[in-house]
Amino acid sequence: MRPPLIYHPAYSAPLPSSHRFPMAKFRLLLALLRRQGLASEEQLHQPLPAPRRWLELVHGRRYHQAFARGQLSAAEKRRIGLPATAPLVRRTWLAVGGTVLTARLALRHGLACHLAGGTHHAFPDHGSGFCIFNDAAVAARVLLDEGLVRRLMVVDLDVHQGDATAAIFAGEPRVFTFSAHCASNFPLRKQRSDLDLPLADGLEDQAYLAAVGDVLPDLLDQQRPELVLYNAGVDPHRGDRLGRLALSSEGLLNRDRLVLDACLRRGIPVATLIGGGYDELTPLVERHGLVFRAAAEQARLHGL
Repeated sequence: MRPPLIYHPAYSAPLPSSHRFPMAKFRLLLALLRRQGLASEEQLHQPLPAPRRWLELVHGRRYHQAFARGQLSAAEKRRIGLPATAPLVRRTWLAVGGTVLTARLALRHGLACHLAGGTHHAFPDHGSGFCIFNDAAVAARVLLDEGLVRRLMVVDLDVHQGDATAAIFAGEPRVFTFSAHCASNFPLRKQRSDLDLPLADGLEDQAYLAAVGDVLPDLLDQQRPELVLYNAGVDPHRGDRLGRLALSSEGLLNRDRLVLDACLRRGIPVATLIGGGYDELTPLVERHGLVFRAAAEQARLHGL
C-alpha cells in the first residue's frame, strides 16, 4: 500500500511571470511523481478549503478577513511577498485544508504526504516570507481540538527556522517544536522552539546527517508524540538560492529516510510537507520529489 498523496490542481495559482516564488512547482511536482511511478490515481486525495473555525484556532479573524478581502496594508503585503489575488486566496485556504487532510490520513495509514505545505513563517496576526497561514499549526490545533491526538511533534528541517510555529506553540506542552536550520539565515530575529539546532553555513551531508541523527531518535523516545508533522524543505541543498547550507540531493534523500525511519520504527505516524526551496523549476521539483521517494521506500520497509 503506497502512502496517500494530497494535492489540488488550484495549488499552482497564477503569479506574474517576473515573480520569484516558484508557484508552478506544485503542478510540476505531481507530473514528476507520475513519471517516476510514485503517484497513482488511487493514492491521490483532494482537499477542501479549511473552514474559518479551523483557521481561527490559530489566526485572528481581522487578519484572515483582511487577506481574503484584499484589505491588508502595503506593509503587510510586502512582508508576505505574495499578491492577494482571488486564485491565491483560494489556494491558501485549500493548502491549509490539505495539511489537515494529510495529518488525518497519516493517523489512519501511518504515513501521508502533502504536495504543498510548510508555511512556517505565518504568525497569528500576520504573514511573512511567502507564508500566509501556518498550515502545520492549524492542523495541530484541529487534531488536538478534536481529540484525535494528545501530543504531537513538528520536525522542521527547512533551512529557515520555523519561527512562527515556535511562537504559536510556546508554552503549549502538547506540541513539541524542533527546528534544525541555518543559524545565519532568515529570519534575523529567531523565536525559541522547544529544541533549536542552529547549523553553520556550508554544512555538508555527513555533518548535517550526524547533527540531526544525534538528536531526533532520542527526542522521539523522550516525547513519544502520537503524530509527527515533518517539514521537508529542500532549501538546505547546496544549489538553493536562499539556503547557505551545502547538502547534495543524496544528502536530502538520506535526511528524509532518517526522519521517516526514526518515526515509523517507533510506530509514530508521519505527515510530510514539502516546505521551501528556491531554484530553477526543474532541479527544484526534482528535490521536492525526494521526500516522496523516501516515503515510498519507507512504507514498503515498514509494511504500511
